[in-house]
Amino acid sequence: MKHTLGFDPRDIPWSVHDQNWPALPTTALHSEQLRWVFKNPPVWTPEVKREPPIGQRAPQAAAVLVPIVMRGEHGNEPHLLLTQRTQHLSSHAGQIAFPGGKVDPEDQSVEHAALREAEEEVGLTSEHIEVLGQLPSYITGTSFHITPVVALVSPDHTLRPNANEVEFAFEVPLSFLMDPSNHRLHHWENNGVQRQWYSMPYRPATTHLPNASNPETEYFIWGATAGMIRNFYRFLLASNSL
Repeated sequence: MKHTLGFDPRDIPWSVHDQNWPALPTTALHSEQLRWVFKNPPVWTPEVKREPPIGQRAPQAAAVLVPIVMRGEHGNEPHLLLTQRTQHLSSHAGQIAFPGGKVDPEDQSVEHAALREAEEEVGLTSEHIEVLGQLPSYITGTSFHITPVVALVSPDHTLRPNANEVEFAFEVPLSFLMDPSNHRLHHWENNGVQRQWYSMPYRPATTHLPNASNPETEYFIWGATAGMIRNFYRFLLASNSL
């Protein structure tokens, strides 16, 4: 998996950088607790705010949906829905991402843009979505100013991935992603520029989604997507510490 800078991010040295922070308890990930946190946000600072710039592209507003599918008999087994982008896209091709994209002039808000993109990319419609709130903007090296819109998703939805943009969709248990022992921090220097990013490689035992790839495949979540997940962890950690 080559990046636009000409390297494979899997090959870059990494360390676990958890500061002895704990994995979040399952109770912190239940729907009622997530609703409460967004209504009563803690005082916190996002850890990952922006990447070193690549080129001179003008800033572009973007939005992604952070879809938490409430699985389990009582909705107490939340999973994060992600996509594998197709190889021919002009930006972030072949990478794992949240459903999302540019904010169009016709969009009424970043929330509207995130919902529109989720429906266009994977067929996830608004009647299955309950928006909780937003996380701080994340700025990519390619100058996308991304607003993550966090939402609960009913497990009753049916996905219809757009083959032009999405190779497949899959889910990762939120408990795995909210455990900092699964967060790898990579460091790399190129042409005098220091770069670092998180990755969260995940190898599923099973999958809920018919369009996912072989269950033995490792999903390499990294870059902007991993950075926003790390910020989500820090947001919930700050609330859990109150």
